[in-house]
Amino acid sequence: MPKPSLDRGVLLLAQGDDILMSSVTGAADAATASPCTSATRFQIASISKQMAAAAVLLLAGRGALRLTDPVNRWLPHPPPAWSGITLHHLLTHTSGLGHWEDYPMIDLAAPAEPDELLGVFAGLPPLSAPGAAWHYSSPGYVLLARAVERAADRPYAAFLADEVFAPLGMTGSFAGAAAGRDDVATGHEGGRPVPSWDLDTVSMGAGDVWCTGADLLTWLDVPRRGRLLGPAAVAAMTAPHAPTGRPGESYGYGWFVGTLAGERAIHHSGDNGGYKAFAAWFPDSDRRLVVLTNQAEIDPALLQAAVE
Repeated sequence: MPKPSLDRGVLLLAQGDDILMSSVTGAADAATASPCTSATRFQIASISKQMAAAAVLLLAGRGALRLTDPVNRWLPHPPPAWSGITLHHLLTHTSGLGHWEDYPMIDLAAPAEPDELLGVFAGLPPLSAPGAAWHYSSPGYVLLARAVERAADRPYAAFLADEVFAPLGMTGSFAGAAAGRDDVATGHEGGRPVPSWDLDTVSMGAGDVWCTGADLLTWLDVPRRGRLLGPAAVAAMTAPHAPTGRPGESYGYGWFVGTLAGERAIHHSGDNGGYKAFAAWFPDSDRRLVVLTNQAEIDPALLQAAVE
């Protein structure tokens, strides 16, 4: 079959330590005609949840927190309705909290005070009891990032920089807003730049990380080679904790666990305004796939075509 193509962004496919496919193409910013390069950082959107999960597991390994801790222990002024929610529930999307569409009063492109944002989440009752159902929840991962900040006693972005990205050699990665940084792709839709979400607050922990293609490929060595985390933590991160309702698919800690293109896969996609992202590890063939683009209209079929 013909190789899949990408109009704007990065596509990497590796097997073992060999790169089978590498494509870096298109404009990082259509307004300036600056090209995408291997150093261009892209929004990875919800793949960022894996970094939040790793941060929680690192702190759990140090005894700074426990996965069974009630979320009330780590958040200021939590509502009584959250009393049964644990960090494990947040990690697996079984907390009962909703996703962004369940909080239409939140403007994802506008700044927000962190405590004010938590107040909005707390203002609506949970959709279900903790552990009773799987419901994808980015707000749940925002709460996890706040828990990391309180347990580590430092800003979430700084914790990721020092404790996650630096040990892995992910020198092109960072969390938070991209203003003032070099080599950052601008999100596009319809060929035009689109405003970015307010990643410092609204999406902290849920969709706030920027990576180069090479860095995201390195990140896949966390489950693949047990880098950064110990065996028990990796096993917990990639275990099928909660069925998602789709055949053969469950959610771990920041990862979907199931099959893609007929092969066992540990994976996640990302979709923020003007960006699409995908990262997967296929344990049986030891293949890793990374797709990063600042083009909203990317054909999702590209993601599986590269590995078929």
